[in-house]
Amino acid sequence: QVRLEESGGGLVQAGGSLRLSCADPGRTLSSYNLGWFRQAPGKEREFVAAISWDGDVTYYGHSLNRRFTISRDLAKNTVYLQMWMLQPEDTAVYYCVGGSRIRDAETVDYWGKGILVTVSS
Repeated sequence: QVRLEESGGGLVQAGGSLRLSCADPGRTLSSYNLGWFRQAPGKEREFVAAISWDGDVTYYGHSLNRRFTISRDLAKNTVYLQMWMLQPEDTAVYYCVGGSRIRDAETVDYWGKGILVTVSS
């Protein structure tokens, strides 16, 4: 059973940056596509970013304006989401996801528990 664990969330001021991390301490994630979704209060879950199993291909949600970068370190078995120029509208619970088809929430195989990012104005 894949168990994705997010870290790195918290409170940041508008204009600041954060880096989220996600790993499974019990198994390798090298064969999975990995990514991130987020859900803001009162809104639907939104696709943020995805990266292929080998790190060669990345996808991003349309609303991010190139402020986020997804990457993975195969040696550390970890996927990252670097976020810059954060705005209050980026406040959400961020979920790490994994599987074969992860750009659609309905086809994601594995979900982390989520981690809260709060951006203050």
